Amino acid sequence: MAQIKAWIEAMRLRTLPVSLAGVVMGWGYAAGFGGVRPAAVILCFLVALFAQIASNFANEYYDYVYGLDKAGREGPRRGVTEGDITPRAMLCATYISLALACCAGLGLLWFGSWWLILVGVAVALGALAYSAGPYPLSHHGLGEVAVILFFGIVPVNFTCFLGCGHHDASVATGSLALGLMIANVLVVNNYRDADDDAKVGKNTLAVILGRGKMPWLYALNSLAAMALMFARWSGRGLWPVPVAFALLYCLIALRMTRVQGRRLTPLLGITAVSILLYSIMFLLFCR
Repeated sequence: MAQIKAWIEAMRLRTLPVSLAGVVMGWGYAAGFGGVRPAAVILCFLVALFAQIASNFANEYYDYVYGLDKAGREGPRRGVTEGDITPRAMLCATYISLALACCAGLGLLWFGSWWLILVGVAVALGALAYSAGPYPLSHHGLGEVAVILFFGIVPVNFTCFLGCGHHDASVATGSLALGLMIANVLVVNNYRDADDDAKVGKNTLAVILGRGKMPWLYALNSLAAMALMFARWSGRGLWPVPVAFALLYCLIALRMTRVQGRRLTPLLGITAVSILLYSIMFLLFCR
């Protein structure tokens, strides 16, 4: 039972809703164009889910290998660092998850062209490059940029295109807005871990800018995202939706300034779940 719990913890269940949100929003845009291909959307869900799990496993493994994780750190328990999971098992799980994402991605070739292979390769490399390679993105203040790209821009645009065969500039705008919202999950995570990361030389954006600026970044990302989507919601008579989400995120940003350590973890979960809720509301009411 303890072993199963360790693996579930390594998956970072609090953050998995963000891997689904981009596909849900892309599904919403596809439905707006008319004629959704259900099989394509399902495959997009599988790619997104397995790619994030692979990225989370890789983060645990490579941070351990690079000596960046120490026992007793803030945040979720690190299975490899704490000795609950062997490094070899975590590495194998990383590449098995990545292989499953690639298999689902190959199924998408039925709905597109050969160039989707290049997209799949970029997604696979991105899942690893976040924590591994000669220039790990999360170690050099680029984690939030990677999240905007691979959790917002890529899934929304490609789910829409593969889901219905159509695309326009409004999809790109929505994907950027969602990416900014999802980046806030990482903002909270790195804000919580900033002191531990600074001690081991892991230069996240929170370490580079300083912890004091992260709540402001959280609020800025949120307000920018709602501003980008305000016209679309308003055009459907639903302007209170972006206003309500903007208010929620400003309250979370304020709360960030008043709690420390593990008490920040629930804010990470609330942010992730609210983003999935936002994307579902978009699918149902704003497509």
